Amino acid sequence: MANTFSQIYIQTVFAVNNRQSLIAPEFKEELFKYITGIVRNQKQKLIAINGMPDHIHILIGLRPAIALADLVQEIKADSTNFIDKKQLVHGRFSWQEGYGAFSYGHSQLNTIIRYIQNQERHHQKRSFKDEYLTLLRKFDIAFDDKYVFKFIG
Repeated sequence: MANTFSQIYIQTVFAVNNRQSLIAPEFKEELFKYITGIVRNQKQKLIAINGMPDHIHILIGLRPAIALADLVQEIKADSTNFIDKKQLVHGRFSWQEGYGAFSYGHSQLNTIIRYIQNQERHHQKRSFKDEYLTLLRKFDIAFDDKYVFKFIG
């Protein structure tokens, strides 16, 4: 749309169904490249992507032409089909229902990019559950435990 100017940066976080560690190092990079393609095909800007075997973080420069919920649904559905078609896991793959979405200002980009790029180091010290609940609290997002990701352990 002409004369529409925006600067919207959103970090999305979502987990593998039942928090299974299914994103293997052998195909992680291929999956992330595929997800990058999904985001670009929706005319959005993927700024950073990384994760662990049981969850991923994606930092997106979101244009207001698409709803975030629609974009995340597209990412989840298409990446699930990609994993299943390529038989990258035993059985069927699925993401857990829901996701976290956290907004950032332009001045915060370098910090959040480094945070996403260093997921492996962060998770040597803290669990995904701790990380996720900390994000919810930091952004003052009200939540009910029964609707937060199913955490194992």
